[in-house]
Amino acid sequence: MTTLAVALTLLLVTPPAAGIVIVAALLRIPLGADSIYERMARVWARLLVRAARVRTRVHGLDVAEAQAPHVYVANHVSWYDIFTIASVLPRWSFVAKMELRKIPIFGRGAEAVGTVFIERQNRKAAFATYERAAAQIRAGMSVVVCPEGTRGDDYALRPFKKGPFVLAIASQVPIIPVVVHGTRDVMRKGSWWIRPGTVDLHFLEPIPTAGLTYADRERLMVRTWSAMAHALEQQYGVTSDRRHAIARDDGEPITVDRPALSGA
Repeated sequence: MTTLAVALTLLLVTPPAAGIVIVAALLRIPLGADSIYERMARVWARLLVRAARVRTRVHGLDVAEAQAPHVYVANHVSWYDIFTIASVLPRWSFVAKMELRKIPIFGRGAEAVGTVFIERQNRKAAFATYERAAAQIRAGMSVVVCPEGTRGDDYALRPFKKGPFVLAIASQVPIIPVVVHGTRDVMRKGSWWIRPGTVDLHFLEPIPTAGLTYADRERLMVRTWSAMAHALEQQYGVTSDRRHAIARDDGEPITVDRPALSGA
């Protein structure tokens, strides 16, 4: 019954919500605090969480602090990671894979509310995507990224991609590591079955990026990975492979000589 309730909610809520923000974008209504985009996105996410009968427990998030722009770096094991985070944060944008942009209605609506779609296999295009995300952050909107790149089969952290940390350095705003736990019991990777449950969102201590440059990206990535791995182990006994903290992407990122990303 829970799966059916979520499916009906998606079918009934997504088209009108997406339609409203698409029209707002066509009318050039600006993104901003408490804008129509923010309100519709929050309602959409909260209805999906409610339909699944998910109880969300938030740890460490200061609402006043959340109003300021940050790069939120979260682990990723379920679609409900996204829904629960979106239902809590006051203003946000997500960096998401380009495939989601192709979903009818949803893709256009997500783009209208500020979601930045990234072509993961095209590094040059991905670089341009992060440039756009950095511009959004400098304009006052926080961005949520999942640096593992895709959903995992368990809560142990996997290697991170460097792009989100280049983004944080480009924006010169703090990273807030986010540990999500409980969503795997709600909706597992590879399954459409949804179960009621409790999801815990842990917003860890901010990691500053002011003064960092592109050369610091790997050190920043390791620091963030380590903070999240420690929290998972301390709170839930989840042990992550420490070798993943220093794992490199498949090849080096493209050379950057732009001031926005190099710190020059």
